[in-house]
Amino acid sequence: MIKIIRIEPLEGKILRLYFSDGSHGDYDLQPLIARHTELVKPLTDDDYFKRCYLELGALCWPNGLELSPANIHRKLAEQQLLHYEEKVA
Repeated sequence: MIKIIRIEPLEGKILRLYFSDGSHGDYDLQPLIARHTELVKPLTDDDYFKRCYLELGALCWPNGLELSPANIHRKLAEQQLLHYEEKVA
């Protein structure tokens, strides 16, 4: 089961996410925010956006919004936006 193990907020509505399989990628949440649903409206505020946290490996915000790490990982892989760290021997 894929989990997010670390988050780094970047410019705009982008988060650099590090996954339990050693991969990482930059996830742009602007398309999700553009849907203007009740749960994503608070993410338009930069301070609130940066209040993201991890709960059991999922990406969460205080209002109850929770995004599946497996879904995010799959989307990043499909867009060829996942990167793997090379291991140095």
